[in-house]
Amino acid sequence: MSPKSIALVDNPMDDMCPICKSTRYLNKGIKFLINPECYHRMCSTCVDRIFTAGPASCPVPLCGKTLRKRGFKPAFFADLGIEREVDIRKRVGQVFNRRQEEFETLLDYNDYLQDTEDLIFDLVNGMAKEKLQAEEKLKAYRAMNLQEIEDNKRAGLEEADYERRKETAEKEAARQRRLKLIREQEEGKMDVEKSRRDMLERLANTDEDPTAITRQAQKVILKKSSARRNLTDSSSDPNGGLPLDSSLSIRGLKKKVAPIAEEAYDPFGGINLTPTRYVLNDEYENEWLNGIKTDTRILAGGYSLPEYYARTMFEAFSGLGVFINDEVGPKAKPEVRIKKEVEIDDDVF
Repeated sequence: MSPKSIALVDNPMDDMCPICKSTRYLNKGIKFLINPECYHRMCSTCVDRIFTAGPASCPVPLCGKTLRKRGFKPAFFADLGIEREVDIRKRVGQVFNRRQEEFETLLDYNDYLQDTEDLIFDLVNGMAKEKLQAEEKLKAYRAMNLQEIEDNKRAGLEEADYERRKETAEKEAARQRRLKLIREQEEGKMDVEKSRRDMLERLANTDEDPTAITRQAQKVILKKSSARRNLTDSSSDPNGGLPLDSSLSIRGLKKKVAPIAEEAYDPFGGINLTPTRYVLNDEYENEWLNGIKTDTRILAGGYSLPEYYARTMFEAFSGLGVFINDEVGPKAKPEVRIKKEVEIDDDVF
């Protein structure tokens, strides 16, 4: 058998109790339990037999930890290492339960989360000394911040209860809206049927024009439908007609700020390039431009008359606001340079 096929086969030890050696093959209803003290698996029969009378030592060799029956539970994960890490995270999370609102900056909150993860890592993967230090740190933090821990726990429960009640109210509102829509549809069908019967009675008992009677009946149906729709829109309530419960609001929470809509990218950085010294028109009368307006040979190549108008007007007015004297300043006197005569010696040696 190849290694790949061996990896796909279940471990037979997972279906056998290490205490009484019972297997799932012989006992289909066997149920395995674990205790968070040591995470050793054993069947429920062994748990009842050993721990019903009171606390006892773990029957697994070389363990020796004192276990109680109330501490046993079924494992949620097949990997007991993951089960142990999840339990440790729950236990640490009940102590280190501060919120982001309690910190002045996001960096402080991230440092707090990092310290929490370091503590969890020591409890899960650390050596015996590191685990002992982590347990002592956890106990010391619990003793120093007991009041804050209880307050945050209470706030978390209130928030969870608020979310649950809010979800229940939203579901009830949606159910009321569906029922209201069904009633409106039934009323609409009844109005159509009543209008049809009235129209048939008028056609049978009167000498009026059938076309006029039919047209009038259709108008009545449309009028009732429009009035019903307007009444529904005016009486619509986002809460589905349910009364607002003031107890659903939680004090002290941060107000959510709507995100600012991102504007379109402006390559000029908000600078207004609209000309101020002239007004650019769409058309200008010029004799030698009349032929260009209708010449497809020029326009097909991409030549744009509005672009030509804009460039010509810009060139005509671009220098009107510039004064050379103000830009340059007072004219400086020319410097007189005195050339010194240089004696040239023919003998270079």
